[in-house]
Amino acid sequence: MEKNPERDYASGESADFSDLELDPETGQLNQVSADAVSIPIDVAPEVEDLFAEPEPASLLTADRLLQDKAKPNFIPETFFRRGLYRISFGLINLGDNAMVRARRALDARIRADLAGETKFVPVLTRKGGVGKTTMTALIGMAMARAREDRILAIDANPDRGTLSERVQKGTDRTVRDVVNRAGGISSFSVFSDFVSRDKSRLDVLSSDADPMISEAFNEGDYNVVADIAARYYSVCLTDCGTGIVHSVMRAVLMRANGIVIVSGGSIDEAKLASETLTWLDSNGYSELVRNSVVALNTATFGTELVKLDEIESHFQSRVRAVVRIPYDPQLAAGAFIDFDQLHPATRQAARDLAALVVDGLAA
Repeated sequence: MEKNPERDYASGESADFSDLELDPETGQLNQVSADAVSIPIDVAPEVEDLFAEPEPASLLTADRLLQDKAKPNFIPETFFRRGLYRISFGLINLGDNAMVRARRALDARIRADLAGETKFVPVLTRKGGVGKTTMTALIGMAMARAREDRILAIDANPDRGTLSERVQKGTDRTVRDVVNRAGGISSFSVFSDFVSRDKSRLDVLSSDADPMISEAFNEGDYNVVADIAARYYSVCLTDCGTGIVHSVMRAVLMRANGIVIVSGGSIDEAKLASETLTWLDSNGYSELVRNSVVALNTATFGTELVKLDEIESHFQSRVRAVVRIPYDPQLAAGAFIDFDQLHPATRQAARDLAALVVDGLAA
């Protein structure tokens, strides 16, 4: 066969395969096994760069690019440290004290990036009067004050909830109005007409005011409200009713990314809260239970007669974290909540609770 001068490679057309042994059953070539030997190969840096993934623009941060002399000096917050910094013309900077650093670290936890779709967090228990509505408002306010995205609290109580009474009421519209006008809600500015906004920037969507109408609020209605809210909010807290077997609760749990269980400080309140966890465990929500947070409301009747450490120890064996919420006169009054006017210990507990909730959502 005459060799083509323009082709200096072998195509295999003239190869002799007569000596190859075929598998008698399949008629295919037997596979020859051999001991593999790993041979290190030095790859040039320019070749490695071809396979490296490009960096996203988010990595071009000021901390990475700016030289130390160009970075802004952080002025301490406390009076003495700030004064020393100014008197020394910035030469002496002791930084913030431990309390300020702890507060900023807690802020950073609450502000953690929540990738993906809207996060739904129901606040529930089987017993009424333990402070579910109050806890929903506190968590929402603590999140809304620290985060830059939008936070919504939905009152999904079928029996006339009171969540809207914990904030300055800005509208008389309810979840029923959202359901009835769902087709016309095409932007956040339209949806904002249905919510009351607290000065902490928490949006609250109230439940039906008429108990006769509220009975009609069902699983489908909640899904309509939740689907619309998911367009505009990063976190949706849901203040649930006392029952956990009605259809609204099924829709709430199907969407839940985390759960807050509220317990009072009395024996029966703690038992019912624990039974709520048991019910969730038995009905396919074990992962949510393990990741849940218990808010132990110590302002309920009879708390002073109970060993709170034992209640807390019990819940710590079942959930991810437990936070005690202390007694606060403003919360006990049942009126709207001014977060800035709460006792510092109450604000701290609410922020700790919010940070733990976000930890679970960001994990």
